[in-house]
Amino acid sequence: MSALVLGANGFIGRWLVLELLTQGRPVAAATRPGRAAALTDWLSAHGAPADGLTTVTADITRPDLGLSPADDERLADVRDVYNLAALYRFGLTRPEARAANHDGALHVARWAAGRPGVRRLVHLSGYRVGDRPVPLPPAEAERLYRTLGAYEASKSEGDSALRALAPQLGLPLSVVSPSAVIGHSVTGEAGQYLGLATMVDQLHQGRLPALPGSRRTFVPVVAVDHLARFLAATPEHDRDPLARHTVLDPATPELPGLIHLLATHLGVRPPRLRVPVGLVRRLPQSLTGADPETLSFLSEDRYDTASAERLARAAGLDQAPVADVLRRWADRLVAEDFGRRPAA
Repeated sequence: MSALVLGANGFIGRWLVLELLTQGRPVAAATRPGRAAALTDWLSAHGAPADGLTTVTADITRPDLGLSPADDERLADVRDVYNLAALYRFGLTRPEARAANHDGALHVARWAAGRPGVRRLVHLSGYRVGDRPVPLPPAEAERLYRTLGAYEASKSEGDSALRALAPQLGLPLSVVSPSAVIGHSVTGEAGQYLGLATMVDQLHQGRLPALPGSRRTFVPVVAVDHLARFLAATPEHDRDPLARHTVLDPATPELPGLIHLLATHLGVRPPRLRVPVGLVRRLPQSLTGADPETLSFLSEDRYDTASAERLARAAGLDQAPVADVLRRWADRLVAEDFGRRPAA
């Protein structure tokens, strides 16, 4: 078995499985119980090769990934392990988020380190995780959960703990941290409707009278198919024991320009007012329509993408023009009524 993809039925996971199969690589796709059929149906609809796919049932919140003895044996010779499994939702409790995004990351690392032929673990993180201390001091973890919310804090805690554990296990590790992942660069196909998609939904419905943040607020995006190709190439090109890549399109307009581009395309009026994020935090959510956990993503920060750009050049990967990708994604979001109905 060439690769194991954990979280294979997620938004990014299914595109990675499709990319690996298209490249002719045998793939074991790990899904939650009862979800394998949904994945195989989606792959078939997207023209995936019929052979080369094995499905297994896994639960990263359990030691040894909850694999049956038979599935564990089938995966004995796996080379590349991709951990895309996580709990991505706002409003999580700390135990819920930590079980998947912290404990799960460590369970995957320990299991992967036990594969005799493993080449690399590729772990999907997030572009706002940043350079937290390794390991993360308990006081810092408490602060993150208090200020960021359970989802982002658990991803930061898991990232730090994984970077501390992998060298102890002798496990080569690549941490790939994408920005806001949007639709397919050609078809616009979405499949995920949190974060920036929520703001586009409000814009389309005329419920975005003011834009949170400043004129320099930067919410970078990356097309899901580019990210899938990048992930597929990572084990072939990373050689260091620890590699870290922040993957985004640096040509993404700053948030006011991004929203203006989409408003013009959708034929709606863009918001004329901007409201500082600090003020939005103090206003009732019923008035702003903004989930408090999303506000930390509205930042003027810029991100170091040098290592990702080097790998992309080595692998021959180019990104489609971001304005075109945004327009196609917006069209698809509208066609799907922002996840409230499937597209025709």
